[in-house]
Amino acid sequence: MGGIDGLDLGTFGIYTFDFEHQPAARMRESIQELEELGWRAFWFPEVGGREAFTQAGYLLAATERMHVVNGIAQIWSRTARATYGGARLLADAFPDRHVLGLGFGDRRPGVRPLAAMREYLDEMDAIEAASPAPRAPMRRVLAAYGPKMLELARDHAAGAHTYHVTVAHTAQARETLGPDAFLGVEHPVLFETDPGKARAIAREHLHLYLTTPYNIAKFRRLGYSEEEIAGGGSDRIVDDLVFWGDPDTIVERLRGHVEAGADHVAVQVIGVEPGGSAMPHWRTLGDALPPRSGD
Repeated sequence: MGGIDGLDLGTFGIYTFDFEHQPAARMRESIQELEELGWRAFWFPEVGGREAFTQAGYLLAATERMHVVNGIAQIWSRTARATYGGARLLADAFPDRHVLGLGFGDRRPGVRPLAAMREYLDEMDAIEAASPAPRAPMRRVLAAYGPKMLELARDHAAGAHTYHVTVAHTAQARETLGPDAFLGVEHPVLFETDPGKARAIAREHLHLYLTTPYNIAKFRRLGYSEEEIAGGGSDRIVDDLVFWGDPDTIVERLRGHVEAGADHVAVQVIGVEPGGSAMPHWRTLGDALPPRSGD
């Protein structure tokens, strides 16, 4: 478990927005500690803070063994040629440690996500075919939820990366991807045992996802009613999308994704104050949820 084209990411990794606005020195110290704790994979998004490839390069240069995964680099932020060039340099400079996660990102009026992604990948492939063979291979995965995008991830990438989905979706995704394609699943967790407090924090975190049309469509496909999605979300959808409680409870629920077919689960700790760090929780997870290969 955890592999992607020969890479061993471990069964569990870390996903975080925390580094978007932290000083570079603090980022370096944090990821070096995570590497010392035994974490093998670090995922981060591109949401308007730091540029995806420069941040990936900085984190790779600060570590020796950590796999750094863009989760995701948005295709609208750079041309296919620029993406190919950036990913190729990282693959050459840090062999077998960078994974390019590509995604549609913000919805564009009148643009079909599947067609746009297919065209983008085709352009990258054409550039690669006309270029000298790289010293080390580039690995890419796609942000994918629906069957057609999952099929594209299966056929034109190493696999798929999902975000804010349920264990049931992981099982569906594995069926679509087949046994060989990589499936990496992000899931938020919250170290809070009081149900009222936990669900209040979870609902604040989920607000954007429960109010945007394409996310609502995703949750409807997963079987949630309009009533369950509206008004901050029912307890059922909140509890399915954010695993909260004590470490043992969280670990048990995260393992559900693995049992459903995920190769790797990227754990996002929420409930951290803006500008703060989830490091204390990452240390706890490092003890409770071994991230190393063979776990």
